[in-house]
Amino acid sequence: MPTVIHRRVEACRNGTNPKAICRIHSGWVVLGDAQFLPGYSLILPDPVVADLNRLAPTERETLFREMAILGDALLDITGAVRINYEILGNLEPALHVHLFPRFDTEPETLRTRPAWFYDWDVAPAFDPEQHAPIMQSIRDYLEKAGIVV
Repeated sequence: MPTVIHRRVEACRNGTNPKAICRIHSGWVVLGDAQFLPGYSLILPDPVVADLNRLAPTERETLFREMAILGDALLDITGAVRINYEILGNLEPALHVHLFPRFDTEPETLRTRPAWFYDWDVAPAFDPEQHAPIMQSIRDYLEKAGIVV
C-alpha cells in the first residue's frame, strides 16, 4: 500500500510537489508541511524503501553524506544552533529523514525537547510564496556542494 511518502515522491518526480526544493542523489529535498522551526526539511529517498536497512551500504553512505550537507545548509541559512536529525517511520513505514533546525530563541519549555512536542495543529503552514526564498537558498547551497542532480 503506498504511503504519503510514496505519493510525495511521485509528485516530486512529476513536478507537482510545491514543497520540493531539489533532486539529490539519494532522493528529494522538500520543505516540511509545518514551519514552526524555520527551514524544517525532509529528505525523501527515491526510490522509496521501507527503512534504512533496505538500502545497500553505498546508498546509505550517500544518504547520510547528503543529510549532513543539508544540515550544513540549514545551519548556514537559518542561523540555527544545531540540527536534529530524525528517522522514525512509525506512522509512515517508508524511509524519510526529518531535519529540524533548532534555535536559542525557542520557548524554554520546548528548546530541549523533540520537535514533536510542538503543537503541529497551530504551526505556521508551508506557503509557496513566503517560503520560496529559503527554498532557493537551500537549493543554491546544495548546488554549490555538488549534490543536486
